[in-house]
Amino acid sequence: MAETILVTGGAGYIGSHCVLELLQAGYEPVVIDNFHNAIRGTAAPARPRARPGPGSSPPQSPPSPPGSEELPESLRRVQEIAHRPVLFQELDITDRAALQELFRKHRFSAVMHFAGLKAVGESVQKPLEYYRVNLTGTIGLLETMKAHGVRNIVFSSSATVYGDPKYLPLDENHPVGGCTNPYGKSKFFIEEMIRDLCRAEKDWNAVLLRYFNPIGAHESGMIGEDPQGIPNNLMPYVAQVAVGRREFLSVFGNDYKTDDGTGVRDYIHIVDLAKGHIAALKKLKENCGCKIYNLGTGTGYSVLQMVRAMEKASGREIKYRITARREGDVASCYADPALAERELGWKAAFGLDKMCEDLWRWQLQNPTGFSKN
Repeated sequence: MAETILVTGGAGYIGSHCVLELLQAGYEPVVIDNFHNAIRGTAAPARPRARPGPGSSPPQSPPSPPGSEELPESLRRVQEIAHRPVLFQELDITDRAALQELFRKHRFSAVMHFAGLKAVGESVQKPLEYYRVNLTGTIGLLETMKAHGVRNIVFSSSATVYGDPKYLPLDENHPVGGCTNPYGKSKFFIEEMIRDLCRAEKDWNAVLLRYFNPIGAHESGMIGEDPQGIPNNLMPYVAQVAVGRREFLSVFGNDYKTDDGTGVRDYIHIVDLAKGHIAALKKLKENCGCKIYNLGTGTGYSVLQMVRAMEKASGREIKYRITARREGDVASCYADPALAERELGWKAAFGLDKMCEDLWRWQLQNPTGFSKN
């Protein structure tokens, strides 16, 4: 019997790529999402990925499984890539009654927890909303898991928990908690809650994954990052400039202590990141207690290096303007990913060119993301 894995927030950018990896690794994901950061599926069939050969018909989406609601567009396409149905339910992580009902219906062996609000700038404006959704949502999830005897969780954390780096590269022993915004603090608080729970109850196992900067898309070009409104992250913005949706990129500061004066970050291909979650699920099987791993490449690239890499991938000029530094930005941030390689047997396989080529393919095939307009 395939293991059934609950994926919260599984219609988003990272979640949908992880659902695909779960399907391809033989798991049975059950996905919940409240459509806060996802587009509802269209009735029209998606474009075939490859021109069918003579006498063959284009690949069709498998039928939705019984009891599965209208799929988000991202998951409809995941079904098409994987040729396997995805079980989906529209559900808000803060709805405890609905969570209880879900856990009564399925026997989960583990939970992958992505659901939450995630815009740094917005969190500064709406701290209570971020704490309500991210913290009480997670507490409700953990309590429901406990009530139903599910004690294995992979949590989607972030390198923001490290705050301003005291040293580089950042390893898992670097101090945490000096976060500069409520989004980062909420990730840190959830890490602490899960660590305390594992200390108190020895039958719990958790893997906390601290992501660096996921970019790129599945190589089919059918799923990728689709920010609603103006992108908060560098690479979706750069891609939108390349495709003509935005006029120019604002580069926040060119007077940092880096090679070209612009901020340096550790970018990781989304498919590498997703594979890290499969490795984390396997780690839970060892009754590992609470483990923490960085998911990054260990290499930092500056904003201008990223712009040049995207120009190379797209064959288009990307206009940019230097503007003032943005509050809360650090000069450099990149991972030491050695622990994940040692203990999970996981290592990022894709380099910068591949990240940009796959991002560009997604952007070119989907100039307005998942929506049709």
